[in-house]
Amino acid sequence: MTSIKSRLRGASSTYVISTVMAAATILVPAAAANAAGQQESSVIMIEEVVVTARKREENMQDTPIAVSAFSEKALERQQINGTTDLDRITPGLQFTSYGQLSGNNSAAQVFIRGIGQVDPTGAVDPGVGIYVDDVYMGRSVGGAMDFNDVANVQVLRGPQGTLFGRNTIGGAVILTSNTPGDELGGSAKVRIGSDNQREFSVAADLPLGETLKSRVSVSRRTRDGYVTRLVDGLDLGDTDNWAVKGALRWTPSADVTVTVRADYSKADENGSPFVFKEINPNAAFVAAVSVGAGCPGATFPPPSTPEINDPRCANNFWNLGPFTNGGNADVSSKTENWGLSGVIDWTVNDNVSLKSVTAYRDLTWSGVRDADNTPFTILTTDYSSVSKQFSQEFQALFEFGALHGVAGLYYFDEDTNDYVTVFLGAPPPVVAAGGVGSRDLQIVDLSTESWAGFTEWTYDVSDRFSVSGGLRYTEETKGMQLIAFNIFPSTLPDPDPLPTSTPALFVEPDLFETDFSSMTGTLKAQYRWSDSLMTYASWSQGFKSGGYNQRYNAPPPGFLPIAFDEERATNLEAGFKADINRVFRLNGALFHTKYKDIQLIYRLGVVPLLFNAGSATIDGAELEMAFVPTDRFMIEGSLGYLDSKIDEITEVPGTTATVGPDNRLPFTPKWKGNIGVSYVFPLSGDLELTPRVDLSYTASQFFDAANSIEVAQDKGVTLVNASLRLAEREGGWNLTFGIENLTDELYPVAGNSSLSTATGYAEIIYARKRTWFLSAGLEF
Repeated sequence: MTSIKSRLRGASSTYVISTVMAAATILVPAAAANAAGQQESSVIMIEEVVVTARKREENMQDTPIAVSAFSEKALERQQINGTTDLDRITPGLQFTSYGQLSGNNSAAQVFIRGIGQVDPTGAVDPGVGIYVDDVYMGRSVGGAMDFNDVANVQVLRGPQGTLFGRNTIGGAVILTSNTPGDELGGSAKVRIGSDNQREFSVAADLPLGETLKSRVSVSRRTRDGYVTRLVDGLDLGDTDNWAVKGALRWTPSADVTVTVRADYSKADENGSPFVFKEINPNAAFVAAVSVGAGCPGATFPPPSTPEINDPRCANNFWNLGPFTNGGNADVSSKTENWGLSGVIDWTVNDNVSLKSVTAYRDLTWSGVRDADNTPFTILTTDYSSVSKQFSQEFQALFEFGALHGVAGLYYFDEDTNDYVTVFLGAPPPVVAAGGVGSRDLQIVDLSTESWAGFTEWTYDVSDRFSVSGGLRYTEETKGMQLIAFNIFPSTLPDPDPLPTSTPALFVEPDLFETDFSSMTGTLKAQYRWSDSLMTYASWSQGFKSGGYNQRYNAPPPGFLPIAFDEERATNLEAGFKADINRVFRLNGALFHTKYKDIQLIYRLGVVPLLFNAGSATIDGAELEMAFVPTDRFMIEGSLGYLDSKIDEITEVPGTTATVGPDNRLPFTPKWKGNIGVSYVFPLSGDLELTPRVDLSYTASQFFDAANSIEVAQDKGVTLVNASLRLAEREGGWNLTFGIENLTDELYPVAGNSSLSTATGYAEIIYARKRTWFLSAGLEF
């Protein structure tokens, strides 16, 4: 019999993928035939997209990088309302919230081409860089965000270590806000929908003079949760946030522009929508709480819990389905995020332009999570964090005829304070006797100081052939000071003063520092065969920062914190970009990535720790297509293929490996595709009606490198969204009704498993089922 895991490794949707591929094949000759007859008066035309993947504005079709770019109108057309929607329309990208172990709804898990990071703690850096208005966001929490007055989004696939630097080993997601306009005006949007969804946003341009312009935007979003807690009816997975942005643009001369931005957002929500998935009735903590609660037949020792339908037993009868939670901890998710930035652009002359980006950001967040999702205290985490970052970047852009390039300096400084309490059903003998458990308290100060110098140059050998090369050198210092110890019983308050030495503390409370340095480079060659076709080949490198592990519930060797080094990736890629009269566009890439020194989770007891203990190979292919067969009909889509596996792992003495050779990397579905179709029907009175259908497919995938089948997406998922939009032809007002997940699919989006440890639990999050919305917009 074929195992579930074997089926998961090879599963794909032949029907969906063949549909998308067949569409692309059929459309190529159709596009060519249509190109000559395309009229200037076309209602629909493929957008000419400008990207900044090489730190300068250039047409996406001229850029030798695999990049997906979406304007504000394209995002609205496809109902992409936030960063977590981007993976529906972007090959190679997986973008989900609810980062493992965080309990926070805005904790992003972002993977591009199989490389990313699931751990949101302050000691671990993301593997995909998120940039908002030229500013790097240092923490993964806050990365899962709604779009508020966003002008465009770019997704750069593959290592971006030369121009974007550290923590872009998988790629980068770049968000750019609208800039202040020259005339008074703006827009407003409202949206209602299922589960008491209520949203509104307003943005306005407010000119303050000939040289000074401003823009302000405000948004508010609320929605009921979709997972109900049995004990008190609390709805989990709710939305309750608001955000405000402001921008000033000053042009003291034709050659100088100064842009100052400020943003603030706040979310106060009930908690992540995790539910019980599975429990190991023979795990020590599970059996101990069952005995303590009086479960008939439960024993400790030896640890054993009978599978009987009795509320006193911590067993698999607590699986209440995908939308009911059996926990009782005081769960919550809170995020407060704000920042200031200043950008100076100075065109010195026809050959040289200078740019300065100065920014400060402040992030405060918390997440309380009932990990076992039962009424028992097997494992509950209470995580609070404050992070402050400052960054400064200087860029110089050069244009010398056939030679053009960029050079720059970058500085980054970040301080993070984490305050973590972990409630445990331990020690098990006390819990089994009816006593309360203990709790681990971890107070950690983390610091990062990094600087880098970089340059990349392009030489146009001819009008058709160009070569590029670049280097970046980075140095960084990571620091950690940790207070970690156990409090027994858990009902005792935090001691004052705190312990100051081992063995009361798990780790020496000294300041520990470690230094890293990295040289990353890129080489590219591109050839333009005609005005419609460009091909390229590239070699690129990237790295993700190392640091110190901060989770301990027992002393590590020598009472010293365990450090881990950088990850590294090297990518070989060949691609093409074809665009026929902005009527048919087809971009594609083939890539081969060697991923080394992977930071993999090994367990020291029940605690997950990171070690550089693996290497992997990732091969893949991507296609993106847009086609306008008539002036009112549009088809757009993408297709991605990923073949990833861990080649080897290294044994770490004293720990238990959770990963094996041939395991797949997390968040790497083998196949992923989407296709969207829309048609504009002209109506009387300067109105138009646009029906649209979007189909997306994601093959089976794991949510951890351990390939835990109990919390995996074990089969392919096909989603269908549909909408009907009525609008004035030349802007003005619009009205849209839509249905998301039209076929009411049930599928997981995140999960976490500790079945093999003493805590013995597995938890999972499912997406919302079918929902509807009605939105209205007005431009003024």
